[in-house]
This record gives sequence, structure tokens and C-alpha cells, in this order.
Amino acid sequence: MKVPLSWLKDFVEIDLSLPELAYRLTMAGLEVEEIRLVGLPMPEGAHEFKIEGLSWDPDKIVVAQIEEVMPHPNADRLVLCRLNDGRETLTVLTGAPNLFPYKGQGPLPRPLKVAYAREGARIYDGHQPGFVLTTLKRAKIRGIESFSMVCSEKELGISEEHEGIIILDEEAPVGMPLVDYMGDAVLEIAILPNMIRNASILGVARELAALTGKPLRQPPLPPFERGASIEGRAAIQITDPELNPRFVLGLIEGVTPRPSPYWVQRRLRLAGMRPINSVVDATNYVMLMLGEPLHAFDYDVLTARAGGKPPTIITRTAREGERLTTLDGVERVLEPYMILVTDTAGPLSLAGIMGGLESEVTENTHNVLLEGATWNPVNVRRTASALRLSSEAAYRFVRGVHPALAPEAVRVCLAYMAAWSGGRVAEGLVDAYPKPQVDPEVTLSEAEVQRWLGISLRAEEVADLLRRLEFTCRVEGETVVARVPPHRLDIGEGVIGKADLIEEIARLYGYDRLPETLPADPLPWQRNQPLLEAEEALRDVLAGLGLQEVVTYRLTSPEREARWLAPAEGEYLPPDYVRLANPIAPERSVMRRSLLAAVLEVAERNARLTERLAFFEIGPIFLPLAGQDLPEEPLRLALVLSGMRHLPAWDRAEPPLADFFDLKGILEGMAEALHVPQWRIEPASHPGLHPGKCAALYSGERELGYLGELHPLVKARYDFGPVPVLVAELDATALLSLVPERFEVQGVPVYPPVIEDIAVVVDEAVPAAQVEAVIRQAGGKLLTRVRLFDVFRGEQIGVGKKSLAYNLTYQAPDHTLTDAEAAQIRQKIIRRLEQTLGARLRG
Repeated sequence: MKVPLSWLKDFVEIDLSLPELAYRLTMAGLEVEEIRLVGLPMPEGAHEFKIEGLSWDPDKIVVAQIEEVMPHPNADRLVLCRLNDGRETLTVLTGAPNLFPYKGQGPLPRPLKVAYAREGARIYDGHQPGFVLTTLKRAKIRGIESFSMVCSEKELGISEEHEGIIILDEEAPVGMPLVDYMGDAVLEIAILPNMIRNASILGVARELAALTGKPLRQPPLPPFERGASIEGRAAIQITDPELNPRFVLGLIEGVTPRPSPYWVQRRLRLAGMRPINSVVDATNYVMLMLGEPLHAFDYDVLTARAGGKPPTIITRTAREGERLTTLDGVERVLEPYMILVTDTAGPLSLAGIMGGLESEVTENTHNVLLEGATWNPVNVRRTASALRLSSEAAYRFVRGVHPALAPEAVRVCLAYMAAWSGGRVAEGLVDAYPKPQVDPEVTLSEAEVQRWLGISLRAEEVADLLRRLEFTCRVEGETVVARVPPHRLDIGEGVIGKADLIEEIARLYGYDRLPETLPADPLPWQRNQPLLEAEEALRDVLAGLGLQEVVTYRLTSPEREARWLAPAEGEYLPPDYVRLANPIAPERSVMRRSLLAAVLEVAERNARLTERLAFFEIGPIFLPLAGQDLPEEPLRLALVLSGMRHLPAWDRAEPPLADFFDLKGILEGMAEALHVPQWRIEPASHPGLHPGKCAALYSGERELGYLGELHPLVKARYDFGPVPVLVAELDATALLSLVPERFEVQGVPVYPPVIEDIAVVVDEAVPAAQVEAVIRQAGGKLLTRVRLFDVFRGEQIGVGKKSLAYNLTYQAPDHTLTDAEAAQIRQKIIRRLEQTLGARLRG
């Protein structure tokens, strides 16, 4: 939220420097992200915050008045102005289009007050994109010497408006430095959702008054003329108080929409809003000032829609197929849950979001019916999300606006409308309040403050802090009973309310003043969590194997997951999903059923940025259970490997591409490191994986998941390029349950090993794992290591045969093996291979 400093000073006296002001607000939960100077000099300590902007030289940028606008002798698009800057009268050249109506009329009956920059002034160049600083120098333009200028808002850094010069209000004193007349600073404040009460000038001023101890003041309303009573001239009908707890109407007659006073336009622009006309500007001005969004209807249009009778404003949900063209000119198809403001003829506006085009205020509007209301935040949020429509009003209503603000905001806005647009304000309001807000009362003791904050405050001191924020407090012994003020919806009841008050006390007392103390309560007993510890160990193992952990969204869409889950185009039937009732976006409408699909998306986005991908994620998937509200949430492990086996280096310029065996090696290393019992990897098939390049990981007879290379048809749905993509998805819940809490280790042998090689010829269909299993079984405890180091196929060993060469290590823990003992083990292995697999020793 953009907060002009000058506007803030209307409500509270500020004697702090800008950096100190920003610090105090930030420490109270209103984080000042940036400060933009509009004319003011750069303050001391500016390095502590992001402070930018243009400072106006008080000697060179002043208030002046144009007394006559004359034609340029050599250019139709330029004019000459006779101008008094408080020192002298001189001629200034300009091309401002808003001066052309005065050209050639002679001396103006009412001089125009303007912002004037003398020679040498530093301003922004109004003809270049962005904000580019320039210095005014003498130059001849179409034969006329120019050395100074009258300024637009862009040239002074107020806004990007540069189509015309600034026309100041009549009371601007000629010759006064412009910085003294309208110098300002704009604080960009991040408003957290639970602090939406501060999304207004009054809200920030209320916080500042509480922090500094200064009194909060209400600026006086301008005088206005009153008209006849509103009674009988409009009615309200609320069909669902849950969706619309309060609705207030006010009426003003005889208005003339015109440009607002310049000080109003300037404040609106500094706050990030575009001035429109004096009627609409009043609604936006009061919304920014008080935090209550308002909407103005053309009363005569409503009367005509009602057949010449006083209109009845109805709030209801939309009917099936109902449509409304909003102020942005878009016709919107409405859903039955959407709350509307209507009359007997049909919809008028989207409640709490945007008005309708038909009843908007135009230059022909003379009578205005003004709405102030309170809406259900959930309904407004759902409607705005479904229609993809945002507005300043919706920003506030989706976070909660107190019903007490509506009548006050309507009264204030009508006064400003009358002051800026003329007209008479009808006496009274039409106020429908079927569901009054009950502001809770919360009890808090001195002991609770001491326990939660670690500071000792007497009950009266606690009450004084809360009174600064307009809580109504009474002290009963060592207890404070606080009534929530009628502008806040963020304070709960019971224990939640106590915690909310503790937060308010901490903010005002000062987070930086809270002492550092150890917790007084005993810590809970430390209990082992084997599954959590095993999960962390799994992360460590995978990171040690060269993979990078990613964290993906748990929300997705069936179409996104279909890229991985669908075996072929046109064959995918979406399974049951856990669906969100109010998704934030169409692509985040369901809870994921596949972790691998999410990791593949991350890999796809990174494929063009790096030469090697090695990702893993451990996280839940969500499977609906028939007849139950909550889904099953099994834990999964997903891996994606692609690109080079390792990154290039000076001594290895062209590393090979990763293949199936790299992924298999990672899973083998993982299983070994976690001591998964009886693990093995066997060939398998999967519709999403390449035939012949797919396997499954087992522990005993229990399948833990699959691994392999993406099927070409599946890979074609992603933007991966020509390199292979290796994937794996394991049941992490099952995997982690197999990780033993303790495992046996052996000391490093002190006796030397006997190492020898053996090559055996077996049928092509015999897996190497089966050969290794027979070797280990035959070798017994003295065979400590088996390593396959060569596979050979050729005519020398016969068709349909393969040669597997193993490196074998024999070692005894208590003595050095003799040649005879090693030969005996070798012969036993060879006999067992011959008997079990029909293998023969390769010569």
C-alpha cells in the first residue's frame, strides 16, 4: 500500500525522520519496503531503507502564476505564457495541451497557479520513457529562447502523467518553494492479511499514534448543503445476511462531475490510483482514507429501471446463466454462488469487487446513490478468483472489513462529493444491518503476559497499551478485560483472543525491547522418531550420491499428470483425485497422485539451463478413500537423471551421457547405505518406461518401486531434447520401514586377502545377479567380495552364450589363507555353477 506522508499528517503529528518513521512502523508489523521522495530532501540515515526520488531545489522550483497565454509566432503546437514567479514577470514557452483553451484570450480573469522550474533546475525529462534526470539549460526553440519551464507531474516525479502541466489550486502562494507547498514522501508498506485494518491512511495513522503516544485526530469535513430526507427514496432487501451482513445507502442530488481539486488528484496518484472525476474520486479517496470500499450508482438510472419509482436495492446470489457487464467493459457469466447487488430489473454490480457499466457515474450524472456494505470474505475471494478479476475493493473485502465502517464512510464520502461536485446531501441513511457484528471481550492477566512475553507489566500498564489501539479496557485486580474496537475483525475469543492481545502488547511494547529468556516450562521428553530419522538419512544418502533435492507443489491438474501417467495418447482416463472446492488456478485444481510427474516438470524447466540433471524429492501423494473425507497420504521417492554422467572438466572434456546403469547404481548405493535387507533389482515392465530398460527394486518378495528410461512416446510430451531421461519412483513409506535402527558392522581385517579372477560361460538368458548369488552361496563366509568386471559375447564361446568375468576376494578374519584353502573355495564355486546353472569355466 502506498501511503503519502502529507496525508498521514492529517491524522497524527509526525516529528520523526523518515528512516526512524519507517523503522518504527516496520518493527510494529507494517513493513516499509520502500520510500519514494516527491520533492523532499534526502534524509540522514537513508542508507538503512530503500529511499529514492527527486528532491526539488527550493530556489529553482517554485509556485508561479500564468497571467496570459499567447500564441507562438512560429509554431501552432506551442504557446507562450506570461508568468510571475514571485520575483519577476517573464515569458515561458510550453506545449502543454491543457493551456491551449486559454490561448489568445488576453489577460486571464483568474491566474493559473503552476509548478515552475527555473534555469538550472534538476527535473525528469517528460519526453523520455521512465524517469531520466535532466538539467534545464538555455536553448532556442522555433526562434524563441527558452531557459525555464512549467512542469507536469512526470517532470517532478509525482506520477507518469505528462500530457499537461500541473494546475495548482487557487490558494497556492506565488513564489513559495514548491517543496514547502506540496513536497511529500510515499511509504510503500506491505500489509499482511491479518492486518488489513491498516490498509488505509487512518489505519496506518492509528498505529503510528499508538506507537508514538501522539493523539489521533480526525480532519474536519468540508461544509456542505443538506437536502430532503432519504426516507422513502430508496430501499434495501438483503436475502442472505451470512453473505451480506450490512448494507448502507446515502443520497446526494444536484452534483456536477468535474475534475477534483488538484490536491485530491495528487494524493490519489501518489497512492497509486487514477483520478477520474470529482464523484468517483470521492469514493476512492474515502476508501483509501478509511479502508471502506464504496460504490456510486447513478440514481436516475436506477429510478428509470424501477419504472420511475424509488429503487429497491437487492443483494442476492446470481441466477443460472445470469450475465453482467462490469465497469471494465467485459461481459461476465455469473455462477449461482456469486453474490450480487441488484434491483428489480437485474444485476447492478459484483458485490465487493466491481460495479456494473449500466449504472456507472458519468459526466451526465446529477444524482448519486452511494453504497457502503460488508460482504462475506470467502464468497468475494471465490468470485474474484473464478472471474480472474481483482480490484482495490476486493483486496480489502477478501481480508475482512468491519461492518461499523460502512455508515461512517458513506457520510464522509457524501460530504466530499458535495464539496467537490456541488449538490445537496439527503438527510439520513438507509441502513440494513440484519447480522450485527459482536465485538469480543477478552480477559488477560498479568501472569499470562509474564509467561508469554517474559516481561513484568502491571494490569494498568497493559490496559494503557491496549487503549492506545482504541480497545476499551477495565482493570479488575491483576486482570484486564478488553473490548475489541469496532474496526477490527482479527481479534478472536478465549485462548485465541489472549494470544492476539499478547501480540498487540508485544508490538507496542517493542519486539526489540523483549528480553531474551529461557523457557520457564519444562521441555517435553525427547522421543526417537525412527521413520523421520530414516527419512533424513535417505536425504543425506541421495545428496551424497550426487543428487539435488527439489520441493514441488502438491497441487496440480489431471492434464499435467497425464503427460506421465497416460500410457498413450487418447488412452488416459483420469483417476479419482482429491479436488479443491475453490482452486487458486485451473492448473492447481487437484492434489497430486504422482510425485514423479511433479519432479519431471521441474527437470523439464531446467533441461535447457544445465548439462546435467540429477533431482530427487521425498513427499506425499494423495489418494482418495471411498467413504472417507480425508485421503491416504503415502510417502513417495522420485528421482530424475538426465544429461551428462558428470560435468565437463579440463581433464575430461566429453563425458558420456547418463544411462540406465547410472540410475541403477544410485539405487544400489542407496539400498546399501540404508542397509535395506535382501534388496535386489530385477527386470520389469512399465507403460511409461522404455521396454528392455526398465526394472523394479525389491526387498525380499516386496516390490518397492520401479526405475528405468522414459518411454519415447512419454518423453515426446516433454521438452527434454535428444538425451535419455532416467526416472524412478519408490514407495518411500515401505522403503523407510525396512531401514533397521541398528545393523552389524565388522572390524577391518588384519590378515591379507587372496584376490583372483574367474570367467564363466552361461546361457544368454541367465541374469548376472543369479550367477553372483550362486557364487556367494558357494563361497561362504570366506568370500568377502564379488565384482563383475567384464561381459563378453562372440563366436569363440558359441551362439546364445555370454561370458561373465568376476573379481573374487577371499579373506579370513583370524588367519592368512593358504593357496590350498583358496583353491578349495574356487573349486567349490565352479562345481556349484556347473550344477546349478550349467556354466562352464572359460579357457
